[in-house]
Amino acid sequence: MLPASRRTAPSRAARLTLALLAGTSLSHAAVAQVAPATDVAAPADNFPTPVPNTSGTVRAIIVKGTERLEPETVRSYINLDVGDAYDRDRLDKALKEIYASELFADATILDDNGTLTITVKENPVINRVLIEGAKRVKEEKVREEVRLAPRQIFTRSKARADVGRILEVYRRGGRFAAAVEPKIVQLDQNRVDVVFEISEGSKSKVRQINILGNTKFKDGVLRNSMATRQARPWRIFASNDTYDPDRLAYDQQKLRQFYLTQGYADFRVVSAVAELTPDRKDFIVTYVVDEGERYKFGDLKIESDIRDIKAETFEKLLTEKKGDWYNAQKIENTVDTLQETAGLLGYAFADIRPQFNRDKDKREMNIVFQIAEAPRVYVEKININGNVRTKDDVIRREFRLAEGDAFNTFKVKRTRDRLQGLGFFQDKLEIEQKPGSTPDKVVLEANVQEKSTGELQISAGFSSLERFILSGSITQRNFRGKAQELRLSANISSYSKSIEAGFTEPYLFGRNLALGFDLFRRDYNAFNTLADNSRNTTYSQTTTGGQLRLGFAITEFWAASLRYGLTFDKVTLDQATYYTNGVCDPLLAGRYLCDSLGSYTTSSVGYSLIYNSVNNPVKPSRGQRFVFSQDLAGVGFGVNYLRTRLNYDWYHPLFGDSSGFVLNVGGEGGYIFGYGGQAVRLTDRFFLGEGQLRGFGIRGVGPRVVRKTLNADGSVSADTTTFTDDSIGGEAYYRGRIEIQIPLGAAGAELGLRPSIFTDVGAVFKVAQPTLICQQPPATAKQLPASLNCSANTGGTGFQEFFYGNSAKPRLAVGAGVSWNSPFGPFRFDLAKALLKQEGDQPKLFQFNVGTQF
Repeated sequence: MLPASRRTAPSRAARLTLALLAGTSLSHAAVAQVAPATDVAAPADNFPTPVPNTSGTVRAIIVKGTERLEPETVRSYINLDVGDAYDRDRLDKALKEIYASELFADATILDDNGTLTITVKENPVINRVLIEGAKRVKEEKVREEVRLAPRQIFTRSKARADVGRILEVYRRGGRFAAAVEPKIVQLDQNRVDVVFEISEGSKSKVRQINILGNTKFKDGVLRNSMATRQARPWRIFASNDTYDPDRLAYDQQKLRQFYLTQGYADFRVVSAVAELTPDRKDFIVTYVVDEGERYKFGDLKIESDIRDIKAETFEKLLTEKKGDWYNAQKIENTVDTLQETAGLLGYAFADIRPQFNRDKDKREMNIVFQIAEAPRVYVEKININGNVRTKDDVIRREFRLAEGDAFNTFKVKRTRDRLQGLGFFQDKLEIEQKPGSTPDKVVLEANVQEKSTGELQISAGFSSLERFILSGSITQRNFRGKAQELRLSANISSYSKSIEAGFTEPYLFGRNLALGFDLFRRDYNAFNTLADNSRNTTYSQTTTGGQLRLGFAITEFWAASLRYGLTFDKVTLDQATYYTNGVCDPLLAGRYLCDSLGSYTTSSVGYSLIYNSVNNPVKPSRGQRFVFSQDLAGVGFGVNYLRTRLNYDWYHPLFGDSSGFVLNVGGEGGYIFGYGGQAVRLTDRFFLGEGQLRGFGIRGVGPRVVRKTLNADGSVSADTTTFTDDSIGGEAYYRGRIEIQIPLGAAGAELGLRPSIFTDVGAVFKVAQPTLICQQPPATAKQLPASLNCSANTGGTGFQEFFYGNSAKPRLAVGAGVSWNSPFGPFRFDLAKALLKQEGDQPKLFQFNVGTQF
């Protein structure tokens, strides 16, 4: 609400409510002026003064009350002039013409023996149009529907029309209880402010869905086939339980579609009625259906008028079999398959029409797929629209067809996937096929909508893996509109720090060669986990280096890359904690840590062989991704090892592409070995746990050394909080997963929620057993058995080291998780239960990661 000083004119101005309720009859007077308290109030309905029942000749026409308008303007509407004959009917018609002009709020005609005095009150001029109360619907969206505007003449009909349009906006959003009260604030000089006061009300829900006439399927089954759901308290994130007349019509189609997939070819919806509940808050929807008889497939065949398309060859594509229950969805799928196959042969506009012959006696549906004559089509032209930043050649080089090529549907789909894979354009990009200048030519048109490709992000957060996190990055994935990628990032957490920079040119010298480089500096503080889940920092690793990359395509789906990397590593321990007399003390640090200290240089070359057919690199729902890579270290100098890794992912939509359910089956494995007499360093080994294998803690799977305290008699202490656990990694690992992504509908998508259920399996193993250490308790305690091979006590508590986890036996966990792109940053939560584990493994039920952007 605006302050009164801004909303009211001095003294006589007052705020008036317009009688604009639906169905209310309005008087000719558009606005009634409120008089001061000392005056007589204006009547509620200000009908025009009746014209006297008289007749004669017009001797004079006098116009009174005009302010902005000229008197001649008023005379132009009455179709009377001096000397004209008149009667009551003609005067009444003149009065109606004045009101029809919508320029006047009130008008009267007085007759004094042929002297006609026309008194008018002009409609006010709009000063401002205000919207109040729009919260659930953005004010901008409401204002788009308002036609009244400043400096226009105010009329009731325009205000009434605006009210109707505003209400329609709210009805489309499911708010049928919304009310709009238009008001005016009268100002000086016959000006007004128009205020639309909106009472939004709550969303009208669908309280109940009733289905009458169904005998073959239960109500619950039919309701599940609809888009609309019954309102229930647990559907707090759902939006499909609100009443929407358009969705009511859509649900009738969904019902028919369901029955047609079950063989009921004669099904029809007799009626669909939505009724307001007695409290006028919600709706009850009732469908009356006629199921009809159930049919089976009869004879199925193909008839082709195209010479290159042989009916007997295409009949192999039919998935329907005679005797199966009739399914309309299979018919549509078959038509799509036939059209795509015809497109592979160059017939872009092949007209395939299924002809149905219903045999009611046998209850069979005989179908002939008629392929009409069509010319082979060639690509005449490729049009690209909507790209502002992205260069045309960046888009054109992703096209698998060139102008003049024979049309091919597979290549069109592949082009769409490749354009989608750039990540520069809208999520659902389609390439339109339009007729060319002749019947045998087609125009391909890509209408793209560019997305932001530059990202500047500063985030802070907390995760169960890294604890405190602060990161910043700047990335441009379409630098200069040439698809070049430029990035710079920095991260700091409780256990690591890093800064990285990189650049990639995807098409070097106009050829399909991707050249890039990376520079980085990483500082990592390793830690072991104590029995009370607290952490103890062990070694520190500093890595500085860079990498040069070159990638190229082999075929449409196969690619390869080559790389050379040079890194300098330095591994240290805190001397105050782990050193004695300036030397690393195995009794304090462990033999395996002391052996890992020092500076190392890694000069390596590597390659990757890649197969990628996923339809979207960010949110894949179909396709495969396979990567085989090897890196050979010791090129010229430095450490020597050969590392081999294999990754595979398969994505497939469940229950159809539109269901939103996506199955992901993935696996990976790796093996590393040293050569030239060198063993694989601790920092080059593989590790598994939180972040890779859900259900287990950080580095919670695989070979490890657990140092347990000893009692005076040599037995292991029952106080597990005094134990330390060091993961030492393995030279081989494998990991697999089966994950199903679950859709949450439109509301969940808007909130950025993506839940999933999963099964993870994996193991890391194969490492030489380290030299274990045992220290006997103080000399005052009972002497330990010689079989323990403990060193002499130097004071303090005795301990013994144990080696666990060096096994290829699978670790298995099942669970559920959800990722959320919240307004505060990315959030991931996983709940996983370890079902298979080995001695020494560290199960973990909850894992989370959350960040805050500012």
